[in-house]
Amino acid sequence: MARRLDTRQRAVLCQILLLVALCTAGWYFLTNVVDNLLSRRIASGFGFLWREAGFEIGESTLLSASAADSYLKALTVGLLNTFRVALLASTFATLIGGTLGLARLAPNWLLAKIAAGYVELLRNIPLVVQLFFWYAVITESLPAPAEALNPLPGFYLSNRGLAVPIIVTLLPLQIEHPTLNAFNFSGGVVLSPEFTALFLGLALYTAAFIGEIVRAGILAVDRGQYEAAQAQGLSQGQIMRLIILPQALRLIVPPLTSQYLNCIKNSSLAVAIGYPDLVSIANTVINQTGQAIEGVAIIMLVYLTISLTISAAMNFYNRRIALRGART
Repeated sequence: MARRLDTRQRAVLCQILLLVALCTAGWYFLTNVVDNLLSRRIASGFGFLWREAGFEIGESTLLSASAADSYLKALTVGLLNTFRVALLASTFATLIGGTLGLARLAPNWLLAKIAAGYVELLRNIPLVVQLFFWYAVITESLPAPAEALNPLPGFYLSNRGLAVPIIVTLLPLQIEHPTLNAFNFSGGVVLSPEFTALFLGLALYTAAFIGEIVRAGILAVDRGQYEAAQAQGLSQGQIMRLIILPQALRLIVPPLTSQYLNCIKNSSLAVAIGYPDLVSIANTVINQTGQAIEGVAIIMLVYLTISLTISAAMNFYNRRIALRGART
């Protein structure tokens, strides 16, 4: 008993010493940074957020910002731009990745090999290289708006980006379609080349990883589940939809959460092709104000908050489906 108490006391003492060491190191670095800023007469603090930004943002979502608005509003616009591209890319990556995972397990040899080639190709090329590729394809290879490609009704693809219809009212349903006006499109929504390249790069790159996650989750389900379902006379589609996927989902969700987090964080590569996301606008703010520590701290805090929120939501969902499976 005394030996057990001694072990616990030593463990508590070690933790206290570690905490003291961390606090001491943090205090040292903080005071060192403050002293260096004061000696070089560099302003510190977050008061700059309410100053006039003095620069325009070429692309905005839901919220627009002009040169007369504050740095805080400019950063908010950048955050909304990040949310827009990351949400759309995650959604389409999930759809494409799920299709790839099923295609790799298909009995059709050609379909399975095409899906495997897609996964191996896109998963092994750096994302920033893919972003440059898609940006070059859109700006250099696509035709002008007057000769825009029309892959789907109401959708136009040109070197000005992707023009898509937009829902104006739900009741009654009214859809505004883009129309060619002189040298550009009017009506609908025109997605810039930068946004389109970033969206394609993120969605297709993330889909390759999600496809492997879906395939591994399905293969992890015991083979006896297939045989039992076949003995009951279920079709292949019913077996996959009713038996296999509900069980595989409990294995798919944890690594799928990591891919959603990666998609959010990889969106920061938008700065490489000029899309005004949070990191790009924060870099402009840092260059104008010279307050690099505060600017980087804002970026870190925002991405940390987004990542923890997504993790909490996906963990909650994972617990729900795990408990449901346990009850079943």
